[in-house]
Amino acid sequence: MATHKRREIENALLHKGFRRKESHHSFFHHHTEAGEKTPVWTKTSHGRSGADIEKGLFRRMAQQCGLTAKEFSNLVNCPMSRTDYEERLRQLEKV
Repeated sequence: MATHKRREIENALLHKGFRRKESHHSFFHHHTEAGEKTPVWTKTSHGRSGADIEKGLFRRMAQQCGLTAKEFSNLVNCPMSRTDYEERLRQLEKV
């Protein structure tokens, strides 16, 4: 699995329906295209924006988003669209 930069992951999440809330970490809560907040969330730590996300954290973020690491990589790298992701969440009964 390729490494990902924190900034790339955060930007991808924002494009896939997540909204950022700053605290001691950057929290990302998913909202449907209709604007409804879902129970899906993940977070990143503050730090160097160009820093790599290590594999363990990447897997935890994927799990928090209801995805496998491979599916989360597809979400970040754009083969998985927002519509595809929301369909996946419906299958998991998270939306």
